[in-house]
Amino acid sequence: MKVRPALPADAEGMSVVLREILAAWKSNRPCSIEHVRMFYVEHPDRIECSVVESDKGDILGFQSLKLATEGNSWGVPPGWGVIGTYVKLGAGRQGIGKTLFQATREAARKAKLPNIDATIGENNDLGLAYYEAMGFRTYRKEPGRISKVYVVFSPTDADSRGASTK
Repeated sequence: MKVRPALPADAEGMSVVLREILAAWKSNRPCSIEHVRMFYVEHPDRIECSVVESDKGDILGFQSLKLATEGNSWGVPPGWGVIGTYVKLGAGRQGIGKTLFQATREAARKAKLPNIDATIGENNDLGLAYYEAMGFRTYRKEPGRISKVYVVFSPTDADSRGASTK
């Protein structure tokens, strides 16, 4: 199992993972290969999109980190990161999510993001538990969804972000 940046050619395998998850959720959200390529792999606000692949090269999961811009559809403060995580059904509890988040956290640090938002369906117990285990904490609740935040850099980390204390 290895983690690496997602490539356009990965969109097909990523689409399979997403399609299975959305079918289990009885969701009609888009999951086509083209949607995955445009919304995750080649999105203009992409900071990082990583995949974990098996030793055979199958996509086991992926994680997207985008920059929240003014007027974003998530209602996230501009300048924060927005994360989405998808792990192949039946492949949980193998460290895939943790492996993905290690790469994403490093990308967030390099991008000097202050925070990362994860907005999860209120009935998605696995997703809520995953983000909590990764260090995210609830900061907002709305009908049908819960938003969690991961603090990448706190105000006391100004030196590590390149700010001067002189």
